[in-house]
Amino acid sequence: MADLDIAEIPFESGGIKFRFGRYLAEDGSRWIRHGLFRAFHENGNLASEGSYLHGKEHGPWRDYHENGQLAAEGEYAEGDEVGKWKHWNAEGNLEK
Repeated sequence: MADLDIAEIPFESGGIKFRFGRYLAEDGSRWIRHGLFRAFHENGNLASEGSYLHGKEHGPWRDYHENGQLAAEGEYAEGDEVGKWKHWNAEGNLEK
C-alpha cells in the first residue's frame, strides 16, 4: 500500500465538508479511502465518523444531526452494515 494522503473537501462556503485518509491505487487510476473518515455539516458540527479499510466502510460508525445529537450508530464489515444499528431523532430520543 502506498503512503496515505489526507484529503479535505470543502463546502463552497470554505468550511470542511469531508476529511479522510486515502491512497492512490497501484495503477494510479483512482484514490482509495483508507483510515479515519469524517464528514461535517455546513455549520461545522460533525455529521459522520467512521473508518474505511481499502475503500470500504469498516468498523464502528456514527452519524450526527446538525444540532450535534447522535443520529445513528452501528458497525460496518467491509462495506456492509452488520449487527443492530440504533437511530435517534434530533431531540436525542431513540427511535424504534
